[in-house]
Amino acid sequence: MCDGWSVAALKGTPLSEFTALGLAEPIVRAVEKEGYSTPTPIQKQSIPHLLEGKDLLGIAQTGTGKTAAFALPILHQLKAEGKTAPGKGCLTLVLAPTRELAAQIGDSFMAYGRFMNIRVAVVVGGVKHGPQIKALAQGVHVLVATPGRLIDHMESRNVRLDAVRHVVLDEADHMLDLGFLPPIRRILKQLPQKRQTIFFSATMPKQIGDLAQDMLDRPVKVAVTPVATTAEKVAQEVFFVEAKRKREVLAEFLGDPAFSRTLVFTRTKRGADRVAKYLTAGGIEASAIHGDKSQSQRERALEAFKGGRAPVLVATDIAARGIDVDKVSHVINFELPEVPEAYVHRIGRTARAGEEGVALSLVDGSERGLLKDIEKATRQSIKTTDLRLPGSAEEEEFAAPAKKRGGRSGPAPRNAGAPAPGQKKRSRPRRNRSRRSGQGAMAA
Repeated sequence: MCDGWSVAALKGTPLSEFTALGLAEPIVRAVEKEGYSTPTPIQKQSIPHLLEGKDLLGIAQTGTGKTAAFALPILHQLKAEGKTAPGKGCLTLVLAPTRELAAQIGDSFMAYGRFMNIRVAVVVGGVKHGPQIKALAQGVHVLVATPGRLIDHMESRNVRLDAVRHVVLDEADHMLDLGFLPPIRRILKQLPQKRQTIFFSATMPKQIGDLAQDMLDRPVKVAVTPVATTAEKVAQEVFFVEAKRKREVLAEFLGDPAFSRTLVFTRTKRGADRVAKYLTAGGIEASAIHGDKSQSQRERALEAFKGGRAPVLVATDIAARGIDVDKVSHVINFELPEVPEAYVHRIGRTARAGEEGVALSLVDGSERGLLKDIEKATRQSIKTTDLRLPGSAEEEEFAAPAKKRGGRSGPAPRNAGAPAPGQKKRSRPRRNRSRRSGQGAMAA
């Protein structure tokens, strides 16, 4: 399991740092079993306050170790209180935006609580209700849920929330993006007034700030990274290319062995399926993951990606947060996201746990405004390379003033013909290969 810790940096130092934070011995022993010995900055800042029972508002990106930052002190308090899990109820409720993140959080609680007698349940959509109902019936110490499925169980009276002692809202801004704000407010009304509330978000738009104000009581505020900051060890580059040639260029990139484990992001579910189909037709093992896939399909795709059977995973932004896969060598934005913060989360899937990584973006003329927004939000200018064909209509579109989003024309192309990071130098993507790849594939 990786919770944002760099194993290389964590091993070989005394375990006393976790002990010094005041955590119970069984929890420290479980942390040691996971191979960790030094708390991350978000853990050092958060755990002492949470052990004192204070509410907490945290600003932190994925990969900073925030799951352990709230899981460890909650487990400590559960052990200290020694309360029995109520039938159909829970003592701790963790809300997460996606099935994958919920499963990951559930795994973390079970790993860190392995030497304690606790029950953990994960309640998400896309799977049968029966096993979830059975798990809830006997009561659990920790319930990790997506808002939609939890509402389903509330309406069916399969779960009660009147005994909740700790509630965590993780990736709150992503919940806002997915439209979960009304269900969250509905869930909060069922919780006891006297509780500890922990709120984590990578960004703090006004609606999320208002929600935090409603939820939290005199919270301690912690922040470990500036809002919309990209990972330091991610080498970023933009490639200007005609929209109709994006798949061709993508296939050429992925033909390089340096692209050993690559996440490709599209804007739509249909686009993800089309790109995956195109790559597979060209002999590149790829699978797609998005919200319309069943839970079993998503799990199979993730396992194939983690196991190396499908070195390319094509995803919508559902995978931008909460999926923790080691050694992702490259992230490729087949299309830029509409929201600049989503770019930060996408490229944060690489360069995790102390590793280095590469993030490439294929940008056509219609995405100039999106690129400008990303550079403004991240406060940096991203290196660009021009792969457009001379005299193409796309080249003229880039040169024309931007008509949408109120932006100016995109950055002047530079480094024309330069190879992508981790690739051998080439003159131009081989078009004959991509035409073979495109047989039977629909246009993206």
